[in-house]
Amino acid sequence: MKLRAFATKGFGKEHAKWNPSAAIAFEYDPDNALRHTTYPKPEEWPKSEFSETDEDTAQASYDYKGKPKKFFLNVESAGPLKPETIVLSGINVLKNKLSDLLLQHQQQMAEEALVI
Repeated sequence: MKLRAFATKGFGKEHAKWNPSAAIAFEYDPDNALRHTTYPKPEEWPKSEFSETDEDTAQASYDYKGKPKKFFLNVESAGPLKPETIVLSGINVLKNKLSDLLLQHQQQMAEEALVI
């Protein structure tokens, strides 16, 4: 038997087979105090595992001045990478992209200043 194989590096945005995570859940208002989601019948919706209200209370009272203070991430890994590694790598990629964007913006502003 003969076998010829080629290794290819890919990214998750190209194909799902290169995505290191199976599922990622994000939550910032488990008690719906900010009302970014309106439920037709709040008592029928399942309570979040991060909820701070009583079992009898369907959702927290409306906080019109409230802002998200805590963010909950649940990362499920689908390969050899640990969830912590996936999140930290994602933060690093985002940091690099924002740094590149800032650099391009500064260069463009410098070029426009020379034109005037």
